[in-house]
Amino acid sequence: MKDLADLPTTLQQLNTQRPIKSKRNRWNVAISDFARLTHNPIRAIVEGLNIEPNPNKPLIALSIGDPTTFGNLKPSPETIDAIRQAIEDGTGNGYAPANGHLEAREAVARYVQHQGPVTPNDVILCSGCSSSLDLCISVLGGPGKNILIPKPGFSIYRTLAEGFGIECRTYDLLPERNWEADLVQLEQLIDEQTCALVVTNPGNPCGSVFPRAHLEAIVDIAERHFVPIIADEIYEHFVFPGHEFHAVSSLSGRVPVLSCGGLTKRFLVPGWRMGWIIVHDREGAFAEVRRGLANLSVRILGSNTLVQRALPAILDNTPNDFFDDLVATLHRHAEMAYKAIKQIRGLNPIMPGGAMYMMVGIDVEHFPEFETDLSFVEALVHEQSVFCLPGQCFEYPNYFRLVLTVPETMIVEAVKRLEEFCEQHYKLDNDILLQQQNGLLNQMTLL
Repeated sequence: MKDLADLPTTLQQLNTQRPIKSKRNRWNVAISDFARLTHNPIRAIVEGLNIEPNPNKPLIALSIGDPTTFGNLKPSPETIDAIRQAIEDGTGNGYAPANGHLEAREAVARYVQHQGPVTPNDVILCSGCSSSLDLCISVLGGPGKNILIPKPGFSIYRTLAEGFGIECRTYDLLPERNWEADLVQLEQLIDEQTCALVVTNPGNPCGSVFPRAHLEAIVDIAERHFVPIIADEIYEHFVFPGHEFHAVSSLSGRVPVLSCGGLTKRFLVPGWRMGWIIVHDREGAFAEVRRGLANLSVRILGSNTLVQRALPAILDNTPNDFFDDLVATLHRHAEMAYKAIKQIRGLNPIMPGGAMYMMVGIDVEHFPEFETDLSFVEALVHEQSVFCLPGQCFEYPNYFRLVLTVPETMIVEAVKRLEEFCEQHYKLDNDILLQQQNGLLNQMTLL
């Protein structure tokens, strides 16, 4: 061993003993392709809007997909008691296995038996449903691959996929068919590089609930083309009277499905970040996928362990009355908004079948002063202090989405302001024709 006195003590001495390979002479800190390709379409659009509310009217934000924002919808006492007990027990302060504590995974397996036979080994706990989707997309896709996503659809699919260099191909949901998928178009989008089909049911932003026969038709396409399904079912059971939820995985014994769910919406605790993936393997098709998901799970060393410890009590003890009351409230809000907006000239609401949202079509030809749904929404905020997300956030122009979780009085006031706004700006066909003629005459005068 060398004596300490023999070790180099200056940078000059180090340089003379070991040639430096770096030729850098200035700061040039690059970012990864993953970071460069990742973006949030909703944020990009909203940040580009000129959102300045009317100072004489309090802002009503019908844009936030967080059911807890206004405090009118609260988690059940059983949910709060479960997390309190977990804190007092002190068993949730340390790390858990990357896929989650066994007791928590057992509880999830019991909770999702409607999806088909599920064991704890089929369950992976994640940091919210968005994390579940992230793992599913990243385990199946990569550069050169493509993934099928709905339009209109939740923007996070594109955010998660494009960072990996995955091409997003959108299949249309048809408003005239209560947002069912265009099956012909969907099938035509599939090729050898299609790595997954995303099915969102119940849906965001449409509040759509697919009938069993329609889901079976989608599953049949996936089976014929050997395309696995990522089922975003975070709104499972969030369905209004006259509709029924069917888990995609329950409809086929041959199509492999990764089902994504969590506590976020139904249990009204989105900030607790507890989601899961249910692996529905078929004839060993997901053998490699299981290993891949296990590898990806260790990147963040698992999800919130405190909530994991509370999970069995939350899932086992929350009474059905709590869920029934929540759905009844949202259904009442949906009917109230739908019936009122339907009477407003120039707007075409589509009654949702579940979830927390409603899409409203804009007869843009009767609002000629607004070039797009973006300018329509901007003006609505400026004049009436009502903010809804424009349809372009979901790749579906000439619509806007409103959230149904706000207090009832707020919905009533928002619809009243919306009616006032539309009455002020709505133009009859004769008025539009006259405007066009006047514009043409002005142009001829200038010439």
